[in-house]
Formats: sequence, structure tokens, C-alpha cells
Amino acid sequence: MRKHLSLGAVATVAVVALTACGGVQNTAGGGSDSGEYPSGAVEMPVGASAGGSSDLISRQISQGLADELGGSFPVINREGANGALAAAEVAKAEPDGSTISVQNASLFAITPLAVSEDEVTSIDDFEVVQGVSRDDYVLVASKGSGFASVDDLAGATKKVTYGTTGVGTGAQLACALTFNVNDTPAEAIPFDGGAPALTALLGNQVDTACLQVGEAIENIEAGKIVPLSVFGPERVEFLPDVPTAQEQGLDVEVAQYRFMTVPKGTPQDVQDAIAEAMQATFETDEYKAFNEQNNLTPMEITGDEVVAQLEEDKQRYADLVEEYGIDLGDAS
Repeated sequence: MRKHLSLGAVATVAVVALTACGGVQNTAGGGSDSGEYPSGAVEMPVGASAGGSSDLISRQISQGLADELGGSFPVINREGANGALAAAEVAKAEPDGSTISVQNASLFAITPLAVSEDEVTSIDDFEVVQGVSRDDYVLVASKGSGFASVDDLAGATKKVTYGTTGVGTGAQLACALTFNVNDTPAEAIPFDGGAPALTALLGNQVDTACLQVGEAIENIEAGKIVPLSVFGPERVEFLPDVPTAQEQGLDVEVAQYRFMTVPKGTPQDVQDAIAEAMQATFETDEYKAFNEQNNLTPMEITGDEVVAQLEEDKQRYADLVEEYGIDLGDAS
């Protein structure tokens, strides 16, 4: 059963309180302990291509923030490196709330297992403001591949290609674990986000792909691609007939989730204003319908709870990669 925070009109209170503070307003969209937030446009870099889950979620939250706080929150696509390019932009931005970003958990919990130490994006470079939602992964096959089950993959006689949403992503880890546990010869084909990976699958350019449920479900329901497995601890509400990897004897549990971040050192009142506006957005019928339509499970927890979850998942994924001898950096 889904749970939603009950915070009433908290955003209205936030706006009134911030307006009452007065003070000098910044012109770049930021704010401070002595200023109104926002005072102009607030950029929201998203580390994925247009049309994928990260992009859609960012745009929905952008709309909610604009409605609750006023001003504009333009989403800017900075796809590449599983969100690392967008993250770097946020980390280097002025810590005044003029640049904020919904980021994905895999960048902090999985990508460090795939890149060199100097390429790791650390959560310590950000303030985590608010949890958003969880998006489960599903392994799907193209119609042209002939695969109809995970057992078919185990019996494959040729190398199976699988599309992922990038190197060091949850999609890559979920697929890599599946093929390694099954001893299936396979090759990863990384894309910058779910939309191009899905396009390649529909065009039979790859045999299979690991995608977020929200990215794949429309084409699953239309019979254009074949679902083989989901990777959560239990079956996904939106795909009740698709078995989990664990049900099929595979020790694979991987999920994606997202949360709002701002540069380290951003004033607490700015963080509070963003969090309160997000919580008010979560309560709207429009946002709840968006979650339903995109098969997203609310994960509307505090920033501290998000960080604790990230640390737990990072260790669990590291243990799985070591156990099965997977080299994510090799994208295979």
C-alpha cells in the first residue's frame, strides 16, 4: 500500500515565512538566510536524456516548485556518465539555491564500483534535501530475439547483447548479475538514458535491455517487447505477472531511486523552502496521478534517510560485485 506524506498547505506557510524575511534579493535565482527564495530562475540540470524517468520526474517537480514557490525552475538535460556531468555542474555551482538537481542513487551507490577513484562522485559534495520516488528495473527482450524467459537466456548459444542506461548504472548491474549468475555469454551496450536504450531494443539493435519499469511498461503492454524479470524484493505492482529474479533462482535485487540535491553549504532556509514545496507538491492530485501513470513508488523520505539508504546499498552492491566477479568498469 502506498503512503503519502500528509503535510497540508505547508508550502504556503513556507512562502509567507520567506517573504516576511525581506532582505536583499539575489538576481541569479538563489537565496540566503537574509533573502527571499527564489529571486529568479533556478536551473535544474538532469543527468539524462529527454523522455527518460529522471527527465520526466525532474520536470514534474520543476512544475510543482514553480507553483509553490513562484519563479521558474527550468530543467536542463546534461546527459552522460550516469549523471556525473550534471552532478559536477551542481557541485561547482554557487551554494545559494540557484542550481538544484534531482539525482539518481546509482551514481553514488553503483557508479563508484565502475570508475576510477578520481572519477567517483561523492554524496558528501551535496546537501540531500528530500527523497522523491523509487523506480524498479525490468529485464526485457526484443521481439526479434526469440527470448521469452530467463531460462531461454541460460540456454543461449551465442553472445547476448543487452542495453543499459549507462556504465555504472543500476540497469547495468541488474543485467550483469543476471547474465553472470546464469553463465550466459553477454555484451553490454551502454546508452545515455532509458529512452535511447528502449529505441535500440525496439529496433532489434540489442537483444535485451534492463530498463526502469516506467520507461518500458507502455511497450510491454503493447506487446512490442517481452518482460523476463523484475529485480525488486517482490513483484512490481504494475507488472504483477512478471516474476522477480529471486523467484527464478537468481540472487539479484537492484532498484533505482531519486532525491533532490543542492550544492554543499546551501543555506538551511533555502533547503527547507525546497523540501516544503516538494512535500506540498507530493500531496497534489496531479503529482499522485503522475506517479501512477509512470509506475513510480513514492520514497518521500528525509535527506538524512536517503543518505543512510545510499550507504547501505553501496555496501550491498559492492558485496554482490565481488561475490560474482563482475567488472562493471568493463561494461560487461
